[in-house]
Parts: sequence; C-alpha cells; structure tokens
Amino acid sequence: MFKQPPKKPLIVPVFIPNQGCPHRCVFCDQVKVTDQVLREVDASTVRNTLDLALQSPKYDVAENSEVAFYGGTFTRLPAAKMRGLLQAVEPYIRKGFFKSIRVSTRPDAVDQEGLELLKRYGVRTVELGAQSMNDDVLRLTRRGHSAEDTDRSSNLLKKNGFKVGIQLMPGLPGDTEERFMATVEEVVRLRPDMVRLYPTLVIRGTVLAHWYREKRYRPLEIDEAVRVCRKGCTRLEGEGIPVIRIGLMSSPSLLKKGEIVAGPWHEAFGFLVRSDIYHQRIAPFLPKPGEASTVKLRVSPREIALLRGFRNQGLRVIEDKTGTRVAAVLPDAVLPAGKIEVERA
Repeated sequence: MFKQPPKKPLIVPVFIPNQGCPHRCVFCDQVKVTDQVLREVDASTVRNTLDLALQSPKYDVAENSEVAFYGGTFTRLPAAKMRGLLQAVEPYIRKGFFKSIRVSTRPDAVDQEGLELLKRYGVRTVELGAQSMNDDVLRLTRRGHSAEDTDRSSNLLKKNGFKVGIQLMPGLPGDTEERFMATVEEVVRLRPDMVRLYPTLVIRGTVLAHWYREKRYRPLEIDEAVRVCRKGCTRLEGEGIPVIRIGLMSSPSLLKKGEIVAGPWHEAFGFLVRSDIYHQRIAPFLPKPGEASTVKLRVSPREIALLRGFRNQGLRVIEDKTGTRVAAVLPDAVLPAGKIEVERA
C-alpha cells in the first residue's frame, strides 16, 4: 500500500563541523558540506542562530520545530561544552519556540552518562553516523567503529527513550550493492525511527579524492546511486521506517567548481529517487510495448511531479519502455495516491 511520507519537522540546524570527532574519515570535509568555517561554536553562536530562525518567514511556532546540532560528534564534546550548548537552547524550548533538540554523533560515542545529560536538557532524537553495517567497509573508510557499536548504541538509546536516526552512505570504499542491501537489512532489524541516505561523494582535499585520482576508488554513477537508494528506501519504508533525507544538501562551498571531484551529485538527487520509486509502483498500470500508440495518464495532482520526473525525464522513460507516446498528463483529484489511470488511443 502506497503511503505519503510523514510530514517533516521544522529543523533549525546548528553546525559544529568536526567538533568532537576523534579523527577524519576518508570521505569527510564537514566544512564544505555544511558551508561553515572551522571555528568554535559556543552559546552565543547558538543564540544568534536561533534568533535569526525566529525571524524567518518559514518559522511557524505551530510546527513540530526542533534545534539540531549537526556536523560533529556531539556526545564526544567535553561535558561542559555539551552542557553550555544545550543550556543556550533551553530558554527557547521553555518559551515554546522549539519543541525539542536532536544531535548527531558516532555509534562508539554513546554511553549512559552522556545520555543522562542529553535527557536533562530536552534532547529527544539522536542520529547515529553508522554509514555502513559492514565491518570491512567501515575499516576501509577509517571510521574507527564497528557495526556492533551501532547495534549497541541504538539499543541503549531506545532503552533510554530517545528517537533513533541512522545515517547510511552507499558507495563507500569496499561497498557493493549486495553489501549495502545487507546493511539495510541490519538497519531494519534495529528498527530506528528514521534513516538518511547519503550516497558517497568525492570531495576535493579528502583521502578519497587521492584514492580516486590513483584509481583506487570508483564512485557510484548517478543511475547506480538512484537504483541502490531506491531499493534501500523501498525496503526501509516498506517496514515502516521513514527515510527523511536522500542525498547531501547543497551548500555554496560544496558547489564551488572543482569541490565535488566525482560521485553521484545531482541538484535534485532525492527527487530522482522518489520519482524512480513512484515509477516502479505504477509500472503494472502502463501498457506493454505494442498495446497502444498514444496514451493520456490520469494521476493525483500531488503526484504529477513524480510522474513527470526531473525535467520530464519520467515521461521519456515511460515512452521508451512502452513504445507509447504520452499525449497528456491529467490531474484527477479522485484517484488515490500511488494509482494512475491510462486512456489508450
């Protein structure tokens, strides 16, 4: 049964690039990914960020709003530092401007003492940068943690009442489609509350860029990455685990010429995957080659964009597969989500 993805909360990010990280992974350059200079983030930085967010026309106090600390290993910061950042958010939660806090961290940086501190200051969600559940891939990527660490920390977080997010990176060194889908199965077993999928990009200045130049690493092509993410997303959401992000968010630093050396970068990567998922679902309704020369497609208005695809590529895919020209795409508010009607000519 087709389900609309859950409504996303309004998240105000506070980036702490690489802070708390014990070392640099082969793929990582958080400064470019987050478009933040490598500087110390303190309580005043947090307050300035939240004050600006409150002035934004996108802010709505009625939304399920959160403050999120991204880009570093939050729970490996010194306790006083964690406390200071969380205390800076506390008045905004007390006044009802934000409902909760989320943080991201490494699977090997979660312990009971740290979780007690997070609970005290209103943290409800912890996202784990697992990246893979294959120990060979983790070793090659120099992550410094194991799949067992992700298993242990996920269970500890759940035991303490936190929502758990897991971040995965298909296409890492040593990864294959089969290995990634095995990772997905392990994540299904862990039953997190949400997952993010970030296909691996080769960013200038990283170890991975050096390996790419030496032909020691081959990144996924766009079509490979779309297929792998489509399969992973379909499996996860089929088990009721929402995938809340597919592909890195663009930033001015990351999009400077030459910063992305190679890999499946696309300005609308997540939409490519969602459109591909949609096309897989409607395939049984389409005519087989030779059954019609021209068709009109009726679809829920909310799904016209998914049907058309990025710059109408979805319509061209339908025409190539069926040998049929799509004469029109017609909105039909009566049709349920995930269903189309075909008028043959």
